Amino acid sequence: MDLISFDHSHLWHPFTQQQGWVEEEPLVIERAEGTDLIDVRGRRFIDGVSSLWCNVHGHRHPRIDAAVREQLERMAHSTLLGLSHPPAIELARRLVEIAPPGLTRVFYSDSGSTAAEIALKMAFQYWQQQGGEAARRVKFVSLKDAYHGDTIGSVSVGGIDLFHSMYRPLLFDTLKAEPGDAGDMERLLAENEGEVAAVIVEPLVQGAAGMLVQPPGYLREVRDLCDRYGALLVCDEVAVGFGRTGRMFACEHEGVSPDFLCVAKGITGGYLPLAATLTTERVYEGFLGHHHEFRTFFHGHTYTGNPLACAAAIASLDVFEEERTLERLQDKIALLERLLEPVAALPVVSEVRQRGFMVGIELTEFPVELRMGHRVTLEARRRGAVVRPLGDVVVLMPPLAIEQSALERLVGIVSDSIVAATEPFASGREAA
Repeated sequence: MDLISFDHSHLWHPFTQQQGWVEEEPLVIERAEGTDLIDVRGRRFIDGVSSLWCNVHGHRHPRIDAAVREQLERMAHSTLLGLSHPPAIELARRLVEIAPPGLTRVFYSDSGSTAAEIALKMAFQYWQQQGGEAARRVKFVSLKDAYHGDTIGSVSVGGIDLFHSMYRPLLFDTLKAEPGDAGDMERLLAENEGEVAAVIVEPLVQGAAGMLVQPPGYLREVRDLCDRYGALLVCDEVAVGFGRTGRMFACEHEGVSPDFLCVAKGITGGYLPLAATLTTERVYEGFLGHHHEFRTFFHGHTYTGNPLACAAAIASLDVFEEERTLERLQDKIALLERLLEPVAALPVVSEVRQRGFMVGIELTEFPVELRMGHRVTLEARRRGAVVRPLGDVVVLMPPLAIEQSALERLVGIVSDSIVAATEPFASGREAA
């Protein structure tokens, strides 16, 4: 089978300019093992971005493999609309156990976008059903450069013009706060007092914006401001949750309990699509009523709480405990920080941003048509690693299970790749 030809003829890849895609030979991954991806030619590559920020314990982990197989022998799927099943029930219990205090209810969906969309709809409907003055709360505050997914509601609270500006006529208006500036957040809440339904933030790190790290204490201040002005707080932990920042959830670093916690990506260890929106008993009770009152949350997905995905998620949480994943991660976070020091010293690197196992390496300004970030990824691929850029920010986010030796090799590959990709252009720029 001519896979490359068929790919170029039929596949439309996400976040990809297809005209450029068909001019290159794609890397076709056939299998994976541990923290390596293996292509159809048998070449191995370190998975430097956790297969888009979702793999946690490595590929083909025997504990998770077994859990999915065992569930498959029972049932692949059954709806949660009007029915229930053991994996969804057990996972909900486990999530509530590990979530920040006060989050007691779990609503499943399929992706990070839908997890955020659900939180927005719940927050809006909650205030409408309170009635009276509360029904004035119809506005949302999000951060500039925010990314919460690609569905219409999540795009509305997004703030990356490159991704979102095209769809402006389809979106609802939101208030945009300066990232990391609690004073600006307070200004918006004060100017719109009594009208804000919720504030939505990516805690600690704005991932798709280029790994922008918030100053210490900012999340805590946002929580306090929401309490003072009566707005609900939505923490989108799709990218930062399940150990990426060194704790199970980023909110834990500042002792924050949001009103909504959105999770996806790492929830199944990177095995199957699943997302969850956790909320409080207060919000849940706001939807209770007699049938004829129509206070139901009219939202759902066909594969909501899919049993196979829930089984993988439960097994992933077991692995966190059995392998002491978070405890063992701390030394690797410190090692990664040391390994990045010489990378930050490269003349073509303007800044290295790190929080836990989330890293953004920002290159100095190159003409956009050079696609310098992409050039770095191609060089890394030649050296045996898969990384992915956000523009000219090279992202590193390996699986939490990566061995220290592989981590050292990965950072070395990225450093060499940055030099190889930029050297011809950097020297010319200096001469000019």
